[in-house]
Amino acid sequence: MSYLFTSESVSEGHPDKIADQISDALIDNFLAFDPESKVACETLVTTGQVVLAGEVRSKTYLDVQKIARDTINKIGYTKGEYMFDGNSCGVLSAIHEQSQDINQGVDRGSKEEQGAGDQGMMFGYATKETENYMPLALDLSHKILIELGKLRRESKEITYLRPDAKAQVTIEYSDDNVPQRIDAIVVSTQHDNFDSDETMLTKIREDIVNILIPRLKALLPENIAALFNNEIKYHINPTGKFVIGGPHGDSGLTGRKIIVDTYGGKGAHGGGAFSGKDPSKVDRSAAYATRHIAKNLVAAGIADEILVQVSYAIGVVEPMGIYVNTYGTAKIELTDGEIAAKVSEIFDMRPFAIEERLKLRNPIYSETAAYGHMGRESEVVTKTFTQPDGNTITTEVELFTWEKLDFVDKVKTAFL
Repeated sequence: MSYLFTSESVSEGHPDKIADQISDALIDNFLAFDPESKVACETLVTTGQVVLAGEVRSKTYLDVQKIARDTINKIGYTKGEYMFDGNSCGVLSAIHEQSQDINQGVDRGSKEEQGAGDQGMMFGYATKETENYMPLALDLSHKILIELGKLRRESKEITYLRPDAKAQVTIEYSDDNVPQRIDAIVVSTQHDNFDSDETMLTKIREDIVNILIPRLKALLPENIAALFNNEIKYHINPTGKFVIGGPHGDSGLTGRKIIVDTYGGKGAHGGGAFSGKDPSKVDRSAAYATRHIAKNLVAAGIADEILVQVSYAIGVVEPMGIYVNTYGTAKIELTDGEIAAKVSEIFDMRPFAIEERLKLRNPIYSETAAYGHMGRESEVVTKTFTQPDGNTITTEVELFTWEKLDFVDKVKTAFL
């Protein structure tokens, strides 16, 4: 019997994502001027207020208030009527120095022996059901909101959109786990108060179904676009008007959208958040490394679907273990345990080795903080950062290195 599976995403203007983006903007600025910075920054946003808290050990000095305000303005909170805007909100910093008790377990005599920044388990996942090896429901949810954001910024057809939004997609799968059709799409978007409630809701529904969805379908491969049908159940702003939103409608915190950040409920999640953490925190770096492993294994034809787990003890250099689950889709005559043993030979999972392999001590994190950390395009960009004294750094960095298929040949050589 077929079954339904659902994933959701949230926009860059969602309160929790505002917090994530501020935390990762701070990470980028610290790493730009001092790549050895150790940072764990949390952000709280609410009506007219931003609170920054956390621990930092760095040689650089930053204007953290300006970084927060610039991030908020870039997202689109630029009007006083939103009850939260970058130019007028209060920004309180409670950032202090990192504990030496924690740091002594991380820094060692040589960088290669760097210990894990925390204990815990991290998961990476990949599936063949999309071109970017991501679960389809989550991938479509992200793409809906990316297009909605473009319409908000660029479109002369839709002028009433505000930054806060959520999307959710439900897919019907066959018994053998193949997507059959899209069953339901939910979109809730903040908007201006431009007419009567009934007129607004009718207009928003028509624009989402008749403008946004066709734009989305035009971007999709033919086999995915074919899953759209006339029977899709659309729920557009199902609670009614959505004028009050953003941090005025709901407070936001760093790290509350970890399922949106990863695989939309497919695979597994170890529980640790990503944003606001420098790469010595294996919550972040090892989650990227396991995604890199899973994606390269699937791309190499080892299995159609793979989950990879790695675990660490704080201050210990070698991982506690590597686990692989192919969900019975393996294409080779090896058990999942035997696959895991080979993975540990191919991929060095010591914390410093991960940082080096994926180039994680660069200012590459702001781009991860909205629309998912996984399934994105790896690309080289130029970024500029400025300190309070006017000192400016322009640097070229490679984004989403963990999405590269640069180990496929090594995997094939080892397995096939």
